Amino acid sequence: MAFRHMEKVIYGAKHLIPKRNGVLHLNAMLYHCSEESRGEPLPQEWYKREFPKLMKLTQLLKDVDLVDGRLVNITDGSIIVNGRAEHKMVAFKSLATVFVGSPLVQQTLWNNVVAWSGGRSCNPSVCFSKPNEREPMIVKSLSIVGSILNITAQQRQTVRVKICPQVTQHRIWTGTLEEVLNGLKSELDCLDNQCPTKGTKIGQQIVCSCLKFLADTSISYDDDSASWMRLSTAKITESSGLQKWEDLLEMFNDLIDCLKNDSELLLYITKLEVMKEGLSQIKDVLVDKSIGYKEVRHQESLVQKKLSKTLGHSSKCLFTLLLYYLYGHVRDIEVDLCGGISSISKNSFCLCMGKIVTSDEETMIWSGVKQLDRALGLFKFVWETAGMEGVLQLQGHIWCVGAVSRTLTYRGNTFFVHGIHV
Repeated sequence: MAFRHMEKVIYGAKHLIPKRNGVLHLNAMLYHCSEESRGEPLPQEWYKREFPKLMKLTQLLKDVDLVDGRLVNITDGSIIVNGRAEHKMVAFKSLATVFVGSPLVQQTLWNNVVAWSGGRSCNPSVCFSKPNEREPMIVKSLSIVGSILNITAQQRQTVRVKICPQVTQHRIWTGTLEEVLNGLKSELDCLDNQCPTKGTKIGQQIVCSCLKFLADTSISYDDDSASWMRLSTAKITESSGLQKWEDLLEMFNDLIDCLKNDSELLLYITKLEVMKEGLSQIKDVLVDKSIGYKEVRHQESLVQKKLSKTLGHSSKCLFTLLLYYLYGHVRDIEVDLCGGISSISKNSFCLCMGKIVTSDEETMIWSGVKQLDRALGLFKFVWETAGMEGVLQLQGHIWCVGAVSRTLTYRGNTFFVHGIHV
């Protein structure tokens, strides 16, 4: 994915400050409003006074969105690295969240859901009326999912037991590690082009060594491949001469130590730390292909068994493996408005989550829909894996200044688009 700075159309070329602040968390800087923080209603005059600020931010950040911690230009998928843009995006999201709690926007939300529910054998389910339902959420472990779904301790253990054999398969384990490293490599390459340092140079070398290590562990299982015929190398009689996962663990430690002071790389450093949990559990397992096909398969089986046994329900490493297993990426899932779960009939529940976007363009709206769908889909996967009673319906809500209210369907789920007005 391409990296670029904000264009001068936003700030003007002479005001462009290419400051890189790394991971942008939604709760880093909330729009301060004492009345809102206490859950008290704000006067209509306040919304009228602040609405021009929201409009201006919407125009400045057009086509830009916050996707799982990174600023992205939705039109071309490029990642934006600009501190001032990040600051404005956080201000926009926070201010817009206050407007979502306004009586007018809440009434519009209710009307849209009631109109959609007409003729359906269920009660209208509407979240976001309480301040805690409008808080941002970063989903980085199964514990967070379990808490929102009210999953019992026994059910959490059931989830862990069921998913571990799937997410600890060799291709998932190595694929997750490669995804983390390739993301870091892209970031380091970008930094090296802009302002090369000794740290980035060393980091690039270590990342390449890590990726080579993983490439050397791969083995083809195709029927047409002759890899299954590989015999053990007779000359190797001691395991001390073979590679182990401990070698990769040491490289991860060196990489973290090399880059730990670089705030721009916080997202990737955090993921390296997360994956170290799994590496530390399998550090004594061999990975050298020269030991022969059967031995390689045996070692891969050991990796799966050790990870399945040691990674607990609250493990961030296990959660990262699950994200890669489900979606092919490793970034923690971020949601602008956490919403909640409510009962809509005797054996039916509805989970709502929300997102705020800067444009009513179809590309932006559908990007928001897909982001919410990933978050909602993760929760439903855990719900079904835990064997929860009842059917869980999923509902996404997207807000945009001046948007025309409408309803969209994606992968069988309903998504509402609401306008923010005064």
